[in-house]
Amino acid sequence: MKNKIYSSAVFLTLAFFILGLIFWYLMDLPSSGPFWVAFLITLAIGIRSKENLKGYTYTILIFAAVTAAMFYPDNFVQIGDYKLSGLIVPLLQIIMFGMGTSMSLSDFKGVVKMPKGVLIGVLCQFSIMPLIGYTLAKTSGFPPEIAAGMILIGCSPSGMASNVMSYLAKANLALSITITAITTMLAPFITPVLMGFLAGEFVEVNVWKMMLDIVKIVIIPIGAGLIFNKFFSGKVKWLDDAMPLVSMIGIAFIIVIITAAGRDSLLDIGLLLIFFVTLHNLAGYTLGYWAAKLLGMNESDCRTISLEVGMQNAGLASGIAKEMARIATVGLAPAVFGPLMNITGSVLASYWHRKPVK
Repeated sequence: MKNKIYSSAVFLTLAFFILGLIFWYLMDLPSSGPFWVAFLITLAIGIRSKENLKGYTYTILIFAAVTAAMFYPDNFVQIGDYKLSGLIVPLLQIIMFGMGTSMSLSDFKGVVKMPKGVLIGVLCQFSIMPLIGYTLAKTSGFPPEIAAGMILIGCSPSGMASNVMSYLAKANLALSITITAITTMLAPFITPVLMGFLAGEFVEVNVWKMMLDIVKIVIIPIGAGLIFNKFFSGKVKWLDDAMPLVSMIGIAFIIVIITAAGRDSLLDIGLLLIFFVTLHNLAGYTLGYWAAKLLGMNESDCRTISLEVGMQNAGLASGIAKEMARIATVGLAPAVFGPLMNITGSVLASYWHRKPVK
């Protein structure tokens, strides 16, 4: 049954692609919109027939949603009098709560067990990416608020996506989880200071307010999740099963809202922004890996730190942009960075998976 569905999806993918080209050529690009959205949805289903491509399903579905937001932005900006951007922070709080339920205090014991690796990872996280972001912001020629978005994604902590990629890459998963936990908990204090120092020349940054916003978005929900995990771990199976799916849908929805809000800016600088964000991401992997290597880390730990540095918490960065009331400008770089890092991270993890650490 599944094979028939996948085969049908592959056929429909080709059909929608051809129809998209025909409508674009005979009419105009907006008229071809439904076919491009359908093309990406059926592509996401069709690639599930290939074991080595199944991991890209979620990313392709995000691109389908983003494409819909680009063609029909009004549907994702507000419903009636309610602006959908108001859902960003609550969704992030739910996601962070889910992150907390999957964590325990033992995740922080890695600081004692692997102090060198954790210290190097945290220092690389909060130095390499912010400085790359600032350099790219200065050289990009983007409007100040969009340039500040590149700094913001650089100043953000790593996210749980890096843990998944570390597992796939056969890296040090325990170290990855610990670095993610520590950088996330440090974010309310370090991210606002870095933003004030590096992005202050581009946009006004209220460091104290940003600290409080990150505490509201990160610390309180994760703390609640940790407490929940302490007392109810394994007792609420439906929640354990649901939270990963809820998180995936939440992140996708956040990206769609930001894309719709910043559609006009994306049409002006979209390709150039993708280029700079890709450069930021790839530089993070490269410099993170070689910094760890130069500091005497083993191969497994170097891979871990590379992924921790290169993959940021784009959702948190989006939430900060929302609290800055600049979701359509400062939020654009995080919105692009999120789906893109999942593609590059998957490719890098797959490459390392085929080269086991001796």
